[in-house]
Amino acid sequence: MGICHRDIKPENILLTDKDLQTAIFKVSDFGMARFIDGEQALATTMCGSPAYVAPEVLLQENNSEEGYDKVCDFWSIGVILFYLLCGKKPFECEDNFELYEMIKEGDYGDFMEPCWKNVSDDCKDLLKKLLVVDWKERIKGDEI
Repeated sequence: MGICHRDIKPENILLTDKDLQTAIFKVSDFGMARFIDGEQALATTMCGSPAYVAPEVLLQENNSEEGYDKVCDFWSIGVILFYLLCGKKPFECEDNFELYEMIKEGDYGDFMEPCWKNVSDDCKDLLKKLLVVDWKERIKGDEI
């Protein structure tokens, strides 16, 4: 719908039912959201929750990028999916500066830890396509 949420995180995802087979997922808290209408209206504000923020959003701090679009939300979805499957976030650090550097590097490991042994290759492939540092190369909604 052309909306860039910019704060996708578990706390902002609601379920309509406790039964995951019938529950509908709903996104809440559109306080940081904005409409993105093509390359002329890219977002440039650095915002979002530290552990889930996309690298291109962090680059706004130094004005080293020209802006970003709604695919920053797909990065956040990748972080959530990673967390759900492995029990830990792909980038974790108490110090936000170090955390942001880790996110900008995009090195989340190689899926060799025991938590990944029962995760399908297709799912790992999806994570690799979601957690791509270059937002222009990241998988888009219709491809997911």
